[in-house]
Amino acid sequence: MMRRTSFFHTIQFKVIIIFVLLILFAMQLIGVYFLRTLENSFINNFSESLRNQAAILANYVQPYLAPGNEGQNEQQIYQELDAIINNLNTISGAEIQVIDSTGVVVSASSQLPRSIIGQRNSQTEVTRALQGIRMNEKEIIDSNGIRKKTIAIRVGEGGQVYGAVYMVASMEEQFETINNIIGFFMYGTFFALGMTVLLSIILSNTITKPIKEITKQATEMAEGNFSRSVAVKSSDEIGQLGEAFNYMSKRLREALASNEEEKKRLASILSNMSDGVIATDDAGRVIVMNRRAEQILDLTADEAMGKPISEVLGVTLEETLEYTLGQDVSVLLHREKRDEEIVNVRVNFTAIRRDEEVTGIIAVLHDVTEEEKMENSRREFVANVSHELRTPLTTIKSYLEALEDGALEDPELARRFIGVTRTESERMIRLVNDLLHLSRFDSHQATMFKEPVEIQEMLEEVIDRFSFQLQQRDIRINLNIEPGMPLVSCDPDQIDQVLDNLISNAIKFSYEGGLIEVTARQLDQEFVQISVKDSGIGIPQRHLERIFERFYRVDKARSRNMGGTGLGLSIAREIVKAHGGTIHLDSEMNKGTTVVFTLPLHREEGAAV
Repeated sequence: MMRRTSFFHTIQFKVIIIFVLLILFAMQLIGVYFLRTLENSFINNFSESLRNQAAILANYVQPYLAPGNEGQNEQQIYQELDAIINNLNTISGAEIQVIDSTGVVVSASSQLPRSIIGQRNSQTEVTRALQGIRMNEKEIIDSNGIRKKTIAIRVGEGGQVYGAVYMVASMEEQFETINNIIGFFMYGTFFALGMTVLLSIILSNTITKPIKEITKQATEMAEGNFSRSVAVKSSDEIGQLGEAFNYMSKRLREALASNEEEKKRLASILSNMSDGVIATDDAGRVIVMNRRAEQILDLTADEAMGKPISEVLGVTLEETLEYTLGQDVSVLLHREKRDEEIVNVRVNFTAIRRDEEVTGIIAVLHDVTEEEKMENSRREFVANVSHELRTPLTTIKSYLEALEDGALEDPELARRFIGVTRTESERMIRLVNDLLHLSRFDSHQATMFKEPVEIQEMLEEVIDRFSFQLQQRDIRINLNIEPGMPLVSCDPDQIDQVLDNLISNAIKFSYEGGLIEVTARQLDQEFVQISVKDSGIGIPQRHLERIFERFYRVDKARSRNMGGTGLGLSIAREIVKAHGGTIHLDSEMNKGTTVVFTLPLHREEGAAV
């Protein structure tokens, strides 16, 4: 639905503003030029008049100030000067001073105090005039804020200076006249603007009324009503627009009906596809994205719409073009979802062409995460098993060949070779047994015989089995059992295997003279917690995440030399999980390792499983 537009955002308002601004600009431009010219004319005429008066007065007073009048009556000379100055003052209204060659005021107009006669005038203009400069002017503002014009003109002839005439005249009358003219001009401007607004309203209404009709019809078309048409009342551009709009409405009604049917079919197909589909326009921006694609990419359609497909898929634009237009049209992407889960996505690109030009891209997404995980696990498992079996078999083969080549004749050497062969055979047997053990857990065929077991007794038996090894390496072991420890429900043989593995690892990787602590305590009303802590070499932090993986070794060469298969911790984890407990490992380099696991408490009704 079209929102209602305020008058200040309409074309009519904009037309009015344009006319008003044009008139205002024209009036201001003319006014500034006219007023500036008028002001300059007034000031120039006033200044010229003042200059003429000063020049006339200078000619009048020249004989009185010229040398050679010393014999005349001084009093008579001053009276005559005062009469001349007062007559000129009456005409011009200016303050007038007559100054002799020494800068002393000898006569002044009547509005000036008589006390200034006989005093020296030190104004800059007067000083310049007495220096022989013909005309000296300056505009000033006195202490009362009145703008005045000052003129000082020298009195003399040739190169001689007899004195100066100094006139100060107010310019307020001229500026007042200019302000009155500006006021009349402003009144005229406001009247012109008012008339402009009225005429522009009438004119703009003839343009905007048909446009409003077309806008109203366009709104109804947007809401699905194609039955109405615009009334065409003129043959000008607005009328042609109305006719074109009516024709467009008819064609659009037909096209929408066909498009809606196609859209429903396409939406049904896309919604029910098991693969993700993304379509773009000719600029590579996403325009279609089905629900399966949203799930695979962990994006909503709103987040992806309008964005480049390279940004949505996390590849570069060059790679997108290469996969779309090249021979290799498929790529495997690794995406990280919001929950930090990594998914593997196989994307197949297809270019949409029209007249040999690419007008869009179709990308089909397949989630191959599970397939990739299974394939990687299979490859890694086969590689690890092959490697673990090949090493002892190679050793056995080489020793048997040595026995065959004559070492059998040397009893002592033969016994040693046979002992090595037996050791490697036992190692292969342990490896196969561990693999079978894990296989039973994977296939849920492992048999568990749970019974109530006393933790202290079980731990003491395990420690006794390792007493000889502990004594050989001078390693102490402390057993800490929380008093009143309840019974646990477990398969003793399976848990013995877990403890054997953990304590064996603690002994292998502890320094001679080290300490191992085995602790058991009740965690809560459901579980007992058992921990095995050593003070050995520790495990680097980067290995802790994978330490329970099958065949994973921190130091492969050292672990193999110590007889490990790389499956002990994996088996321990599977056994603990089968009992309903948890297991985790913490370690710090050169400070030791702690393995903690939990077992459920014994319940009378669930003693045997």
